[in-house]
Amino acid sequence: IRSAVARGTGANYPNTGLGRQLAMISSMIHAGLETRVYYATMGGFDTHAGQGGPQGQHANLVRQFSDAIKAFYDDLGATGHDQRVLTMSFSEFGRRVSQNGSNGTDHGTAAPMFLAGPMVRPGLLGNHPSLTDLDNGDLKFNLDFRSVYAGLLQDWLKADDREILKGSFRPARVVTSS
Repeated sequence: IRSAVARGTGANYPNTGLGRQLAMISSMIHAGLETRVYYATMGGFDTHAGQGGPQGQHANLVRQFSDAIKAFYDDLGATGHDQRVLTMSFSEFGRRVSQNGSNGTDHGTAAPMFLAGPMVRPGLLGNHPSLTDLDNGDLKFNLDFRSVYAGLLQDWLKADDREILKGSFRPARVVTSS
């Protein structure tokens, strides 16, 4: 692993925590490591105060995320490795719809999940949540995240989703081919 990471890929990544993590992951993919799942993290989205507008804290975090993912897929695409890599981004909690008194948002439900890669079915899975039909101020989720996991496990990783998830969830069809 150290050797693969030390070689790098020569690609340019943002000098952020997520950018550095994705650069290391790309180096391991390019080196041919047989790892099936890599995990990177990005914190800072727990914005209870001062969330801000287009130049605010939240917008800057989304920009950092976007720049790092773009660099990752540009790097992988240069060698065709993008055809083998599906990226899933998720949060362990959602945010409330209404802004709080500190110009931020508090913990809520219906957390976001994004999938990226050329094999991902484009578009929105499920329905946009209503911003007016709320559950005690929270969004009402309309898709169980475990359905997405089940679909990825079955169709992409060719794994037993029931064994891994310790239950049965209707697999969401999120990849175009397997």
